[in-house]
Amino acid sequence: MSFVRLAVWCVLPIGSELHALNAWETTSLQDTVIRAAAGDASRAIHIYDRRGKTAERRTHRELLDLARHRAAALARHGVEPKDRVLVALPTSWSALEAWFGALFRGAWPVMLAPGGAMGAVATQAQRIEELCERLDAKKLVCDANFRDELAAAGARRAAARVVTPEELAATSVASALPDPRPGPDEIAFLQLTSGSTGRQRAVMIAHRGAVHNPIAIEDAVSAPHGRPAREWNRGVVSWLPLYHDMGLVGCLLFSIAHRFDLWLLRPETFLTRPELWLEAVGRDGPNLSPAPNFAYQLCAERVASSELEGADLSLWAASLCGAEMIRPETMSAFCKAFAPRGYGASSLRPCYGLAEGTLDVTCVRTGGVRTQPLPQGADSGFGLTEVVSTGAAVRDMEVRIATPGGEPLPEGRIGQVRAKGPSIFLGYFNDPEATRESLQDGWLCTGDLGFLHRGELYITGRTKDLLIIHGHNFMPHELEWLAESVSGSGGTERSAAFSVARNAEGEQAILVMEIAERDGAALKSLEREVRLRIAREMKLPLAEVVFVRRGQIPKTTSGKVQRGELRQRYLEGKLERLG
Repeated sequence: MSFVRLAVWCVLPIGSELHALNAWETTSLQDTVIRAAAGDASRAIHIYDRRGKTAERRTHRELLDLARHRAAALARHGVEPKDRVLVALPTSWSALEAWFGALFRGAWPVMLAPGGAMGAVATQAQRIEELCERLDAKKLVCDANFRDELAAAGARRAAARVVTPEELAATSVASALPDPRPGPDEIAFLQLTSGSTGRQRAVMIAHRGAVHNPIAIEDAVSAPHGRPAREWNRGVVSWLPLYHDMGLVGCLLFSIAHRFDLWLLRPETFLTRPELWLEAVGRDGPNLSPAPNFAYQLCAERVASSELEGADLSLWAASLCGAEMIRPETMSAFCKAFAPRGYGASSLRPCYGLAEGTLDVTCVRTGGVRTQPLPQGADSGFGLTEVVSTGAAVRDMEVRIATPGGEPLPEGRIGQVRAKGPSIFLGYFNDPEATRESLQDGWLCTGDLGFLHRGELYITGRTKDLLIIHGHNFMPHELEWLAESVSGSGGTERSAAFSVARNAEGEQAILVMEIAERDGAALKSLEREVRLRIAREMKLPLAEVVFVRRGQIPKTTSGKVQRGELRQRYLEGKLERLG
């Protein structure tokens, strides 16, 4: 497979001098950053504070200098090439310095959700301790307070590997290290699956994929304009977490690859004040900005167009939507709500991707939302009667629909979604069995179901039990374990979690618990405890907790819970409820 070709010239410092680097072939993320630093000196990354009003600006050249210093600092702290370096920091310059520092050391950076939110320190500490052991992480970059919390929670291995951003910044470095020169098929970084929850697999992303995917995205969004986005677009605006592939690859790496300005809001800022996202997009454009379906729904419900301070949403050149099921009613509501501010439906670009594909696999090129009726007899599990096109395969990628055995299916037939191309991951770190299950004859088995219509992909559901709520992945067995471990839930035979759609609100989590007979007051008390525990430790509000008699949750002959069958019984009202 040929390298990704970019007709550019890069410069990089050797000692105190700048030397030209012929970079007709850019094969690594390090080259991408070096090339950006050599470009337009006015391009920069702007990271907002918690209030979302003041941004700290640094250029791509400054990012490169900081990355090189942090690389040398990490080396002084014992980090070698190919070591794993975990970064558990909020959206901040400290997070970027640590992540790119590990990259320029030749180590494999791993972005994590920052710890301590909503009192879930103990659970987060347990997960990070397990990750440190499983990934054999050399260092964990986090703040000093979280280091103390890790130690207090018993995560001694993780606490012992902590180096703080302040310690890295203060490390004396005599001279910069030589920049790594990895090959395109070497590992660039590890991307964790399942957002911030569950037993997370570490997806090995190659430099080839990390370089290719931003180019493929740019190719897709440029189609209606007839020329590359770098010729007409100014910047990227994002509130997405940097530990999410859409935030890391689709915003941060994408903006650097194409030398766009980047404005980063913190996720918690968006959730409390979503209007700040729209205001940022509507300033100094044209801009690109992606988000999951729930973000568009949240804005449509909570933000009045009259509240937006000087925002011109006609500057929103492409609003990509992915990471969870895309609902046509959400897209319609958003377009209607913000048409007075200049937003046009042609800006919408539904897309489909996953961490194992680096990010984007398909994307709508011509803008707008196209739907098809759900094929007769199909059940999406999401309460949908029509499904949204996520577009055709992006540049150099292939998509096909197949039977469970891998045989291709014709257009219009629902089957397993499979993908192939330069952005597909190398495998799961230290998990050969899961890798064999996901990669078959060069094809990625995504675990999603869908069909093709006129070459475009329509997602109808998934084969896995994974719950995707507001763009984050949740493992059902972890919800079930937490529910069954709640104090006072003695007598619980088993529990099962699944997701359903609730009107235009998207997927929501349902928990069914088999339990011994109790009076109404006891059930309400137990429900309250279960909801609180799951909200605190998984940051997930349950839409409903259903108590049933023993034997109501279907299972296989080997004792495995049949969550799909249970979901169907729930939707049909066939569960015999207690209380």
